[in-house]
Amino acid sequence: MGEFSGPGKPASNAIDRSERPGRVGLLLVLAGLLVGAAVGLSFVANEQAQPLILGLLALLAMAGVFCLFALAIGAIQLGGQTARDDITKAIVDAAPDGAIVVEEGGRLIYANESYLRIAGGETFASLPPVERVFVGSPEVSEAVYRLAQAARDGLGHSEEIRMAPPPGGPERAFAWFRIGVRPIERPRRPATLWTVSDITHERERQENVFQELQHAIDYLDHAPAGFLSIDPAGSIVYMNATLAAWLGYDLATVGSGGLRLPEIAPGADMLTASEGLPGEVRTDRFDLDLRRRNGHPLPTRLYHRVAFGQDGRPGPSRTFVLNRSAGAETDEPQRVAEVRLARFLNNSPIAIATLDQAGHIARANTSFARLFGGLPRQALPDGRNELHSEPTMWDAVAERDRAGLEAALAKAAAGLVEVAPIEIALAGPGTRSARVWLSPAGGEPAGTSRDDEETGKNDRERVILYALDTTAQRQLEQQVAQAQKMDTVGQLAGGIAHDFNNVLQAIIGYSDLLLASHRPTDPAFQDIMQIKQNANRAASLVRQLLAFSRRQTLRPEVMNVGEALSDLTLLLKRLLGERVDLDLKHGRDIWPIKADVNQFEQVIVNLAVNARDAMPEGGRLLIRTANVTHDAVPVENRLGMPTGDHVLIEVLDTGQGIPPDVMEKIFEPFFTTKEIGKGTGLGLSTVFGIVKQSGGTIDVRSTVGEGTAFRIYFPRHEPSAEPAPEPEIALAPPAGQSSAAIAASRLKGAPELARPEAGKPAPRKVAQDHTGQGVILLVEDEDPVRAVNSRALSARGYTVLEAASGLDALRIIAETKETIDLVVSDVVMPEMDGPTLLRELRKQSPDLKVIFVSGYAEDAFRKNLPDGEDFNFLPKPFSLKQLVETVKETIAR
Repeated sequence: MGEFSGPGKPASNAIDRSERPGRVGLLLVLAGLLVGAAVGLSFVANEQAQPLILGLLALLAMAGVFCLFALAIGAIQLGGQTARDDITKAIVDAAPDGAIVVEEGGRLIYANESYLRIAGGETFASLPPVERVFVGSPEVSEAVYRLAQAARDGLGHSEEIRMAPPPGGPERAFAWFRIGVRPIERPRRPATLWTVSDITHERERQENVFQELQHAIDYLDHAPAGFLSIDPAGSIVYMNATLAAWLGYDLATVGSGGLRLPEIAPGADMLTASEGLPGEVRTDRFDLDLRRRNGHPLPTRLYHRVAFGQDGRPGPSRTFVLNRSAGAETDEPQRVAEVRLARFLNNSPIAIATLDQAGHIARANTSFARLFGGLPRQALPDGRNELHSEPTMWDAVAERDRAGLEAALAKAAAGLVEVAPIEIALAGPGTRSARVWLSPAGGEPAGTSRDDEETGKNDRERVILYALDTTAQRQLEQQVAQAQKMDTVGQLAGGIAHDFNNVLQAIIGYSDLLLASHRPTDPAFQDIMQIKQNANRAASLVRQLLAFSRRQTLRPEVMNVGEALSDLTLLLKRLLGERVDLDLKHGRDIWPIKADVNQFEQVIVNLAVNARDAMPEGGRLLIRTANVTHDAVPVENRLGMPTGDHVLIEVLDTGQGIPPDVMEKIFEPFFTTKEIGKGTGLGLSTVFGIVKQSGGTIDVRSTVGEGTAFRIYFPRHEPSAEPAPEPEIALAPPAGQSSAAIAASRLKGAPELARPEAGKPAPRKVAQDHTGQGVILLVEDEDPVRAVNSRALSARGYTVLEAASGLDALRIIAETKETIDLVVSDVVMPEMDGPTLLRELRKQSPDLKVIFVSGYAEDAFRKNLPDGEDFNFLPKPFSLKQLVETVKETIAR
């Protein structure tokens, strides 16, 4: 069986029962028997020895056969180990970790010396397995059970346990062990390798390192300076106890995203917006006020170090914080003054920085870093011929303004005191701008002989730069300028439209007279029809000009936006075609608005057709509605917008987008990017005028290559604010146009032409009257228009009195002895306009019937009339048939 060796004996005392070693004595006995048998047979006669020899040979043959069978089935194995097996066994025997091999059924077949030392067994029979060696607390028993279960399942597993006291002797109070199991593949019976490692010293080293780390953290937490780490996203990943106490925060709530930079340093975006060269480690100094938890400021100086990876991305910062608030050092007047000056500069809304002659930034305040963001940094060689980065002004300024800034910087660096301020555009996304003042920083100008050290110091801070963010101001100025330009263009368009309407009125009137005197079979009849049709087409363009100038006649009514858009769905799908998908998304409980339904439909149709033209290869058009409050409207869209709730209508396409140089002109009349004959340039100008005249606001956002979004804000209609109903006014449609004709023209590729009848009710069906009776006073300052209208009315049997002005009309009324039944008057006339004439007529004849005709909208002159005044209105240009029918209807009323 052998004996077990103690700790001092060599490793060869390990037990290996995996193979049975051969016995030399048995081999000698077997050899002696064979030799004795051979000698004994030599003394026997040949006749008697032959059967004995045969029997001996048969016995040996049978033994050989049985050995071969035993060897084949594995019952007998050939003894001996290869050199490699001997080396492997020697390594395991001498291993410092205990190792035992257990066959299936729990039979121990191997144990090295380390395990013998741990288990403390004296005989092989008394050598305990691992399950019996490590018995103790419930935690130990549970770990051993999990190991045994893994061994039974043929799996590998490892556990770490703490034994108190440990097995093997009472020298230690406790010990840590790592026990593992691993299956071993064997030809005959599977086995399991158990390993036992004493890891007490390893655990002690870990605890020592942990304690040292705790001490280091404790030292850092209670250092007389603050420390924090900020990741690029602005989260505070670490803050020491000193800084947390200064700011009034509980240290348990800080770190791991529990606190963010804007909470302790509002506006200090420059701490996370820094840029550097790949692989650079950069340290910046900032004097700024942190915000305590109670909202009070804490003046500090930050040494902010950031390491940049090889890809140029910044890592978490290591920021050292010095408390510069008044305290124990209040007896240092110079330091107190320095802190006060630093707070003054950093809390100033004006960006301040010092520059050298090349535009490199030496130091800057918080407002400067906030205005210019993460300033680009230029690679410069240092004294060791290595590259480092330094912030520069040039890459922060738009390229078109760099030359002006360089010239101003050169003047200030040369010592010129009066350098005119310049306006610059800032680089980066958006259209940001700033006004910059430059002044010398003091000292001697460039080229003066000085001490080298003083020269280097002054050269770093040669110019003081002051900058003020003017982005909002410039945007407001541009909006005001744009609004003034649009108003001016609108007034011009309205004046042209009014005068042009008089010309068209005469053309249409005389065309009607010629058509009345020609039969359809006459050769000139078709020529006259062409003249009238082109005059009507020109009248449509004039009406669009009136819509842009907000001088068209509207008939507003309370309407549901969702229903109006749903009614347009079929027409929009036909206009968009098969390549463009139409998607309508209505918000919940959309508020009502008050607008002209026909004009509202015209706005949507024009926007949809423009979107279709911007998507020649197809795309998607989304029309979306939503309720928005006044505060939810972007600030840049509130210019001229009334306060209160609004209904938002968005028209978004996925087209080519609008370039910035075109964006500024899209609402101007007759501006178009389409080919000649493909568009009039009045589509969007009409949209602009209708929206503005309806009290709404329109905003455009576009990205080239991605699409365009039109956002229209209509004021919410409040039923309680409903004004008194206006008296009914008869209104005749434009000459020679119908809704069917307009729809047909749209589908034929003329979508930008406004609906001539938009905003005007359909004409009443009145039979033609060829025997008109009554006296009509016709007041018109345009001689051709007055002449053609007089001929048309006289031909119907009316007695027509003509007046060239309002004063002339009053004179005729005073001199005539006939009773005037109706006055048909122009609105805009020299000396006395139509509303003034009506007031004078009411003094003499309160019930006199009046029809106003004008190229302007009715709203343009209604405000000059008393409330409740009853009159009819006929917009120019109109056909003679419309004039006669309106006159007959008014007299009949």
